Amino acid sequence: MTRSSFAPPTADLAHVSVDAAGDVSTTPPSRPHAAVHAARDVPVEELAAKILAGDRSTLARAITLVESKKPEHQAKARALVQVLLPTTGRAHRVGITGVPGVGKSTTIDQLGANLTAAGHKVAVLAVDPSSTRTGGSILGDKTRMERLAVDRNAFIRPSPSSGTLGGVAAKTRETMMLCEAAGFDVILVETVGVGQSETTVAGMVDFFLVLMLPGAGDELQGIKKGVLEIADMIAVNKSDGDNAARARMAASEYRAALNIMAAKSSSWTPPVVLISGLANQGLDAMWGEVETHRTKLEATGEFAERRRVQQVAWMWSMLEERVMQALRHDARVAHRLHDLEHGVRDGKVSASIAVDEIAGLLGI
Repeated sequence: MTRSSFAPPTADLAHVSVDAAGDVSTTPPSRPHAAVHAARDVPVEELAAKILAGDRSTLARAITLVESKKPEHQAKARALVQVLLPTTGRAHRVGITGVPGVGKSTTIDQLGANLTAAGHKVAVLAVDPSSTRTGGSILGDKTRMERLAVDRNAFIRPSPSSGTLGGVAAKTRETMMLCEAAGFDVILVETVGVGQSETTVAGMVDFFLVLMLPGAGDELQGIKKGVLEIADMIAVNKSDGDNAARARMAASEYRAALNIMAAKSSSWTPPVVLISGLANQGLDAMWGEVETHRTKLEATGEFAERRRVQQVAWMWSMLEERVMQALRHDARVAHRLHDLEHGVRDGKVSASIAVDEIAGLLGI
């Protein structure tokens, strides 16, 4: 894929307060003020121009701005995303999930290295579990992806889930768009692998890959029907060496399970492939399936329609978030919200009655 030649507009837009640090991934996004406290004002058009030129430090700062919870930072981040919007949407957006221990990071590290060697630019957005003490990322993907961490054609952004729905960072969509504007043509979104993060990520990517283990039962792997229903492909990892026979048997079982489920797309039947991220076996063929999937769905118009549906869903998600923020800061409910929360917590007030009172205060 080629980089866009789009030039950002020169309109006098709002100024963005960004940090002067280079690599912000080591700063917990849940504490954005720690990364922007030494900020200098940079015009949105200048920030956009640097991102379009592939400036990695500016990209990192822009993501920190997007992740900030401060209203003034959010407003300026929205202006930046709007400027960059025409340059986005061309990348392969791939979600990758699997329970801890399935080898997600090892597989992504090797797959990403293969892709950069083939001329791609790869961005990895790894949504880590959040520390309950600091709010920061626990797993630290930069230490788990040794190849990509030193690859100039790769960019790794660990983001703590910070309590967002399903463990997915609230600003993952905007971060994807910033990375696309910076010229990354492959975006890999790694989920926590537990809870509802799979469903949430599947709603923002083009292709959803589920990694499985050979010779492990459903209960051990946490395999649910819902995960198989949203999978575009199942890859049985660690299929080399002594695991080869168990992997083939597991693949047969997954194919049988997929055959009795309703098809996610009339244009695509999810394949089951055998891979080894550690041994770099089957990864090229696996990526070939990702490209074939896009080709088939683009031919029928389903790819573009899926993107449009995702955009509308994104709008509603952001609207709900904005409404909740406004509600929590509304003076009409502020004086009652604390008492109602305690009443519900102590079992003195039912949740429905509390909601009725809050809605009544807002006139809805």
